[in-house]
Amino acid sequence: MKFLHIEKAQHIADHEVWLEFNDGSKGKVNLKDSIDGRIFEPLVDTDLFKNFRLEGHTLSWPNGADFAPEYLKEKMIEQTGGMSTNSAANIGI
Repeated sequence: MKFLHIEKAQHIADHEVWLEFNDGSKGKVNLKDSIDGRIFEPLVDTDLFKNFRLEGHTLSWPNGADFAPEYLKEKMIEQTGGMSTNSAANIGI
């Protein structure tokens, strides 16, 4: 069984991130509506939000906040109408 994880991530703007997963899917996800609760509240500040790193196969922040890769992929698919975007050219990556 292959576990889902993020291989690459890049901040695009505001609360949007370009993600590439180990299953070949890739695309952008907007996490603005996912920033809820005490651990995530500081991420409203985009300067802190864009300061993520890849740790434990997912995005994490210095304050301990992180999202499961499965959640990030689900949000990406939901926001792109059920399809992952396979080209980074649209956002200049």
